Amino acid sequence: MTQAYLSIQGVNKTFGSFSALNNIHIDIQKNEFICLLGPSGCGKTTLLRIIAGLEKPTQGRITVDGKDITHLPPAKRNFGMVFQSYALFPNLTAYQNVAYGLQGKKFKKKEIDEKVKEVLNLVDLLHLHDRYPAQMSGGQQQRVALARAIVLSPDFLLLDEPLSALDAKVRVKLREQICELQDKLGITTVMVTHDQEEALTMADRIVVMKNSEVVQMGTPEQVYEEPNSAFVADFIGSINFLENGEQGGLSQRRSLAIRPEHIRLSAPGSNKGVKAVVKHVEFRGAFYRVTLQPATGTGYQHVLLTVDVSSQATHQLKLVKHAEVSVEFPQEKMITFPADSMVGA
Repeated sequence: MTQAYLSIQGVNKTFGSFSALNNIHIDIQKNEFICLLGPSGCGKTTLLRIIAGLEKPTQGRITVDGKDITHLPPAKRNFGMVFQSYALFPNLTAYQNVAYGLQGKKFKKKEIDEKVKEVLNLVDLLHLHDRYPAQMSGGQQQRVALARAIVLSPDFLLLDEPLSALDAKVRVKLREQICELQDKLGITTVMVTHDQEEALTMADRIVVMKNSEVVQMGTPEQVYEEPNSAFVADFIGSINFLENGEQGGLSQRRSLAIRPEHIRLSAPGSNKGVKAVVKHVEFRGAFYRVTLQPATGTGYQHVLLTVDVSSQATHQLKLVKHAEVSVEFPQEKMITFPADSMVGA
């Protein structure tokens, strides 16, 4: 594997007796899009601030393209940053906001004009160049903030929950635009989010954090399909935790789990699987989410199962409240964890 472009090596951060980050190691390749994903308070924003130079690590080092930047001030790190709150100057137009960072540099007026128009065109806002932030929507303001972050051709881009203040439809559109822009510019990007859907749809790799530590790193497919703990499985997507069992004859207690979309249902008269009763049916647009109570004596009666079923199958099986159904758990789709990795452990 080639040398990492942006490398976080053994970073710790303490505030008094509180440990905000504990021995963080992450190697990020050039042009890669990384999402730091985790619940509030897990340390992901602190890590982003350390990469930016806005916080100093208690221990560890940060390198970019082999150069140690751990002790460089933010102004010497050549990065762009986009905040959740946009952080635009309200008294400047979109054009002026983007041009602001260029004006202290050694650029001629014509060069500044060309660069600003180029990036405003990239984010599809050239036609609104003379508008003030108050005259633009939240999505438009965030695109101005993005244009301002990339106009200086930074070495890397840091995004601090850039979409969380936007409504759902705008959020989906803007995440597509950010991915297209990142791919077009080939810029190494680190984004903080607590939104699993954002991470799954945008990242090349996801770094899952919990309690100041990295608990798993991998592609979106890897962390979703092969979570290494019950916490990761539960945090990314929906999951059914089934039971404890013995694996490999080692008497090691394991927790079994399966995703809602992987459970198979059939008519109650079939001899397949275990019997269950429908407790609740929830329409989700493209599918139905069905809650099932397995029958007594099946070994699963202590859990409520969540199953995602297509509209066609829901109607074919007549899945309404109190209906009976047979449930199968395909072995190839079962996920196992050590019992001590259960949520909250």
